[in-house]
Order: sequence, then C-alpha cells, then structure tokens
Amino acid sequence: MVDRVLIDTLNLKPRDFAVRWKGLIRKAPHLKHYNKMDDDTLIDINRPFYPLLSRALDRGLDRSLVGGFFVKLGKDRLHEGFPVSEVIFGFNLTQTVVIEYIMTEIAPDNPMRMYSSMGAVTRIAEFFLLGSFYLIKGFLEETYTHMNKNDKVSEELLKKYFKDDFFFKQG
Repeated sequence: MVDRVLIDTLNLKPRDFAVRWKGLIRKAPHLKHYNKMDDDTLIDINRPFYPLLSRALDRGLDRSLVGGFFVKLGKDRLHEGFPVSEVIFGFNLTQTVVIEYIMTEIAPDNPMRMYSSMGAVTRIAEFFLLGSFYLIKGFLEETYTHMNKNDKVSEELLKKYFKDDFFFKQG
C-alpha cells in the first residue's frame, strides 16, 4: 500500500516538487537546453508529472493514460529542440525528487511508514520506467515522421535504423 500522504502531496503540491526539480536542473550544467529556460518555465513544464504519478499510485498504472502523456511529451520536446539525452536525464531527476521526498519526509517517521515507502519506491520506479519507454517512443516516432515527410528520407532507410514499432505503423 502506498502512503496516502504521498499520494495527496503529489497531487496537491506539484509546484513544490517542481521547484525542487528546478534546483537539480540548475546544478546540472550539461543540461544546456533546460538551463536556458527561466525558473518559472522550468517549474511549469515539470508540474504535470506529479498529479499523474499520484493518480498512478492511487488507482494503478493506466498504460493508456501514461503512454499517451509521455508519447506527446517526447514529441513536444523534439519540437522544442531538446536532445533525447537531456529529456531522459531531466525526467530521471523528476524521479530523484520524488524518492528524496519519500526518504526525507515520509520514511523516517516510523518503521511501518518505512516499509510502505519501500513499496511506493518500487511502484514509482515502474511508473518512471514506463514513462521513459513512451517518452523515447514518442521522440523517435516524431523524428521518424519528420525525416520521412520533411527531409524526404526513404521509408526503407528509416526502417533500417528505426527498429521500433511505432504507434502509427500498421502490422
């Protein structure tokens, strides 16, 4: 069972988590695209993760909801000019923020909460792994489409290098 305090806090205070994430971004000079953004923009782009995670922890992992969110995010980040490596690293920092919160704010209270926190961390890791899968899939799918339509790269050549099964492909 996931601690109700965690579920409620993720849902009701996403800005607090996003502010912590912004701090981690600012400490990572190799995240050049994120670090070009002002603080408010960074906070705004990170806020939507936490209510979605809260919902997944509370109601279970809805692959359709999570998948749709992260495929769109991957496509959006490509259009915004982010390299996929920065997107994944920034996303990983979101997970770091949540786990650090659990370990500092929830787990130390008592042994029972520590035990339930261990279960929560496992479910959080599953959420972020699935999110990474769909995030990369969306990013690559949009790259494939762009190269095929705008750069006129042949379908044959694209299939040679893009081995993924994309959502828009049939069969």
